[in-house]
Amino acid sequence: MKTLTIIGAGISGLICGIYAQRSGFQTIILEKAGNPGGISTSWKRKGYTFEGGIHWLIGAKKGVPLNDIWTETGALRDNNPVFFKDPIYTLMDGDVQLDLHRDLRTLAKFAPEDRIPLAIMRFHVWCFTFFHSPVQDIGGLRVRHPRKFSLMEFIKMGPAVLLTPWLMSFSARTYIKRFRNPHLRRLLEAVVDPEINALSLIYTLSSFTSGDSGYPEGGSLRMAQNMADTFVSLGGQILYRNPALELSQDGVRTADGTLKSDAVVISMDARTAIDKLFNPRLEAPWATRMRRKLRTAQCMFIALGIRADLAGRPRCMQIIPKETLHAGGLEFGALTVNNYSRDTEYAPEGCTVLTCILAGPSYGFWKNAREQGRYRELKQKTTDDFIRILEQTLPEISGKVEVTDMATPLTYERYCDTHEGSYMSEWRPWHFCANAPIRIRKGLYFTGQRTAFSGGLPVAAETGRRTAQTLCKDFDAEFISL
Repeated sequence: MKTLTIIGAGISGLICGIYAQRSGFQTIILEKAGNPGGISTSWKRKGYTFEGGIHWLIGAKKGVPLNDIWTETGALRDNNPVFFKDPIYTLMDGDVQLDLHRDLRTLAKFAPEDRIPLAIMRFHVWCFTFFHSPVQDIGGLRVRHPRKFSLMEFIKMGPAVLLTPWLMSFSARTYIKRFRNPHLRRLLEAVVDPEINALSLIYTLSSFTSGDSGYPEGGSLRMAQNMADTFVSLGGQILYRNPALELSQDGVRTADGTLKSDAVVISMDARTAIDKLFNPRLEAPWATRMRRKLRTAQCMFIALGIRADLAGRPRCMQIIPKETLHAGGLEFGALTVNNYSRDTEYAPEGCTVLTCILAGPSYGFWKNAREQGRYRELKQKTTDDFIRILEQTLPEISGKVEVTDMATPLTYERYCDTHEGSYMSEWRPWHFCANAPIRIRKGLYFTGQRTAFSGGLPVAAETGRRTAQTLCKDFDAEFISL
């Protein structure tokens, strides 16, 4: 039996480990943190659970190819049924409240002046309802249960393939500007970061309108723990709070010594790994290109535990506040706030969790604040300003916030070793991510967000499976999915 060491128990590392363990490898996963999931995680504070990872899961719908990976790895089980929310977002701008439903036709009733561009957008979205990540097998691999990409699947995806280059050539913000109604524009800006390409907007909307993209009960932590349980049940081992320090010729060096194995899969951030794990640092052409061209998607995360029941408020609010929030050297004229009042496990009875992601390049600001000794002070000021501004729209929370937490890119860097604290590579118009190859040589592999364009859980799932298949091919092992 061949031995395998995986560095990182994030989603991609867990998926790779499960498939490798099933296919005959004796696998150990080294994890820096005390729980699985990597950057797709949630955490507890004084009786409240703050969801910091999943906001919707592509592949939640049965019959979608990606759902097979979630099912085969035990990510989705009876203990985390999926809820498909509708409306998806609700704009709250003064007296105006506008819902974004899965049926996009409802928008035309609110903005009849945008009837034509809305019809065009619905057509673009419809084209992508047949598009999916092709979960298929690599060539030259022995497979117990082979998957084939059929001609009919390819034909159905044809319109989306033809639209892709055009949608990649400009930003989501540019696409949204074609609508005349200002409230409609603000609502659509809640779906994805408006600065990334328009393809991300249309693809995300299509995943909702097709009946996919739900929220699994228990969120990130339960889903990751389900996968970790699957891996351990197959005979695998996870060593928590045991980070990899350096690659050696025959394994991975840790604080307890060198862990020897026939193969190593790096599931941590590849951009961090090429400087941190390799001694001397890796100087391959692709690594040089990654150092030079990688653009990171960063965010700040604010969570509140509130002694009030907000079940009467929408699940996901795009709030246009009366004043601009200044945070991390950036300005935010809109706040996307998730309301977990209906998730009974997330807060004490009668209480609520609210969270907000503030996307944008703030790493430099917070790094400078830390060097000046003002990091904690500015985090507290940002949290206080956020609460004060939020109270203007949600007066029922005034004086009832009893727990707060804020993460910056430095937080993610510290806990997850992500480069510049990023959660994925940024995918702006005509900017192709500088990625790591899955196979460096026989016995050494990468998997995860930096090995494919864009990011998110679909990329983590697909690359985890593909890395396991590449490993099986190199060692002439039969790939077993379930």
